[in-house]
Amino acid sequence: MSHPDLEKFSIIGFQEDLVGWFVEHQRELPWRENKDPYRVWVSEIMLQQTRVDTVIPYYTNFMREFPTAEALANADEEKF
Repeated sequence: MSHPDLEKFSIIGFQEDLVGWFVEHQRELPWRENKDPYRVWVSEIMLQQTRVDTVIPYYTNFMREFPTAEALANADEEKF
């Protein structure tokens, strides 16, 4: 048995509203500056257990030191 309000619910309308809200209210974050998969991957790893505000300076410093996956792969382990 369905609820009457759910019958009026539009999934597509909800998706459009949600995306519209995000576009209007999203925070400017360094990993959103481009869609480089490496930068997104690094941010996802850092954000797993840490608040966004805490990650930002670490992310910025990490990207300055290791701007590409190749730079990270070639880094001396002592750098960490």
